[in-house]
Amino acid sequence: MAIFAAMETLAQPTGLLEPGGVHETHVAVIGAGPVGLFAVFECGMLGMKCHVVDALAHLGGQCMALYPEKPIYDIPGLPETSGRELAERLARQAAPFGAGYHLGQRVTELTETGDGAWRLVTDAGTAIEARAVIIAAGVGAFQPKRPPLAGIEAYENAGEGRGVHYAVRDPEAFRGRRVVVAGGGDSAVDWAIHLTGLAASVRLVHRRDKFRAAPESEQRLRALAGEGALELVVPAQLRGVEGTGGELSAVIVSGDAGAERRLEADALLPFYGLSQNLGPIAEWGLGLERNRIVTAPTTAATNLAGVYAIGDIAEYPDKRKLILTGFSEAAFAAHAAFEVVFPGTALHFEYSTTKGLPEPDGPARKE
Repeated sequence: MAIFAAMETLAQPTGLLEPGGVHETHVAVIGAGPVGLFAVFECGMLGMKCHVVDALAHLGGQCMALYPEKPIYDIPGLPETSGRELAERLARQAAPFGAGYHLGQRVTELTETGDGAWRLVTDAGTAIEARAVIIAAGVGAFQPKRPPLAGIEAYENAGEGRGVHYAVRDPEAFRGRRVVVAGGGDSAVDWAIHLTGLAASVRLVHRRDKFRAAPESEQRLRALAGEGALELVVPAQLRGVEGTGGELSAVIVSGDAGAERRLEADALLPFYGLSQNLGPIAEWGLGLERNRIVTAPTTAATNLAGVYAIGDIAEYPDKRKLILTGFSEAAFAAHAAFEVVFPGTALHFEYSTTKGLPEPDGPARKE
């Protein structure tokens, strides 16, 4: 199962786990985005082990899926970072606590075990039993919107740098490739810009000659087009794909007049947004408001004992949907979960500067 390269060098004793089996842990974290990863760190600092489940096949959540190379400016202490760098830093920060990662799996069941604990089951047959659950699922499970092109599925598993991809994991995989990007939003414009000069050719297909991207990005895009570094195929729409044996060779587009054009291509990157929904989370008996989970602001507690929600999926009065807000909620949830995981145990809080970090293979707190 794929995971971005930086994770391979991280010290994670339990690490990336194969689907199936039954696992016991202190806290189960649903969602491996920035907020979920920071929850692993916060729990670890309090002596709690975590297992993490994410429907995506990589860490980083939406930051990695939507804008891995796009600048992020509002992370304290980091004047500028990217979704990829932020995910890598958070994964490295959480590494000493030896979380188990179950990627490419969706939690389909959440049930009480009868002794105050919770049992999670994934669509891959993995079961996790935990004293507490932290839901950091962003806006829920999401899937890319697939263009309605006949036979497109045949090119979706061609490997990095070739075929059809709805996200870019490794830009280097497209070096020397003929790339067609489709869409008019930030993702399409940003990746067309980023891959220019790396790919052998870049063509951006959009149904009109106006884009929904940030003004400075559109200005850069048009400058590159004016220099001949990339081609804007506008107005135009995708009509078909060609290739043999799962290897893409061309993308067919048509203009307003209906005339078709064949664009030779090794890779097609359609960025038409995501379909988002809570999925099975909506069936777990949680208190929901506007498709978000209602929580207590200073504990992240939900209406289910031992279950907490943090990040964009959490809802309370005057909520601010920022990554740094999610980080704060992760700390609240971890401290609240401590009382559930270790009932009757006094928590002697220490700052990280005095407590330090455990060794990667150090002992975990015993129940």
